[in-house]
Amino acid sequence: MNVNNVSSNNANFLDQINKKQDSVFEQLASGKKVNQASDGAAAQQIIDRLTAESNAYQQSSRNAYDGISLSQVADGALQGINQDAQRIRELTLQSGSGILTDGDRSAIQSEISGLQQNIQDTINNTEFNGQSLFTQGNEFSFQVGSGAGQTASVNTSDLASQLSGLQNIDVTNGDLTSSLESLDSALSFIGAERGELGAQQNAFESIINNLSTTNENVQAAQSRIQDTDYAQAASQQAQNDVLSQSSNAVAVQARQNEQSVLNLLS
Repeated sequence: MNVNNVSSNNANFLDQINKKQDSVFEQLASGKKVNQASDGAAAQQIIDRLTAESNAYQQSSRNAYDGISLSQVADGALQGINQDAQRIRELTLQSGSGILTDGDRSAIQSEISGLQQNIQDTINNTEFNGQSLFTQGNEFSFQVGSGAGQTASVNTSDLASQLSGLQNIDVTNGDLTSSLESLDSALSFIGAERGELGAQQNAFESIINNLSTTNENVQAAQSRIQDTDYAQAASQQAQNDVLSQSSNAVAVQARQNEQSVLNLLS
């Protein structure tokens, strides 16, 4: 028996076992069975692609939440404008009482003018992230998918021009019919705008739900490829331990045989 060949082969075998054992240790420590491209080039490419997709879905969800936040800010402002407009309508109707004097109507108009100024201040000051929402018509677009063109928008209107009739109401001139028509038109427009914002919020919420479901599926697929199967890794570790012990025993036996041969020759 060629003892040197046995020792050399055994050393090579033990080196291979140690490398496998190091790989298993890394898998158990990191929780990943693919830690670098050498662990599986094709698998690593798939993992990288799935990671990019998952990151895109998570960022898209954050973008959609921004869209919801913007819609809520706009709707809150419109709610305040609606309340002021409703009060103006109430005061306008009050001005139609035949028992009121010109002074009474002037007092009513003073309150109306204050409400009109409040509406104008709301239009001028309603902003989201430093951007005015109602001083002109705007379309705020949000990327809500991993691909180009997957967007959703929030649209706002130029309220100053749309509500000009409301802002021009003056109950001291006695034109009650024209004032009420302007008010009804303004309230109808505000209601339609709030309805559109509500629909946009619902659309964003639906998008977020879809993105969340898709992302869960992508992460599950990534996990199946990347994550360590602890039962399998532990079994492989035990097997490597047995092989390593056997290899060491063979090495010891080979050295003993070698010594016996030398003893006989001497």
